[in-house]
Amino acid sequence: MTILEEINVKNVIIGKQFEENDNLNKFLEIVKEKKVNVKIIEKGNRVKIEKNIYFDVLWPSSDNAIFENAINNNSLVCKLNYKKFSMLFTGDIEEEAEKSICSLYEETNILKSTVFKVPHHGSKTSSTEAFLKKISPKIALIGVRSK
Repeated sequence: MTILEEINVKNVIIGKQFEENDNLNKFLEIVKEKKVNVKIIEKGNRVKIEKNIYFDVLWPSSDNAIFENAINNNSLVCKLNYKKFSMLFTGDIEEEAEKSICSLYEETNILKSTVFKVPHHGSKTSSTEAFLKKISPKIALIGVRSK
């Protein structure tokens, strides 16, 4: 929240939420107070950055929302596309969401990506073999924070 409190932000894009929590409520208070435009996105939306750069929103889905550990399992999953390069961003999804996403895109190669941001900081609750096979990345990145 510090960024919103200290930097002038005009627009924010967030994934559709299926569960209220203190962080979400504080976020909504701040954006209302600062008059920040909030766009809520979900599966099927496309966010254009420039002519050849865009994100396809693959998850969450109102039709397939997961209510077990909803904050993590309904994290935004977006694929950045730029010409022949692609990167899959997966938030904190866990095995249950990965299975739903694999099923949802079973007949397509949309998950296949050059670079893969590993879900949930490389947690043992994510990155199933089936999910990794669908993505088939050349590079995988894990976000970690040092103390």
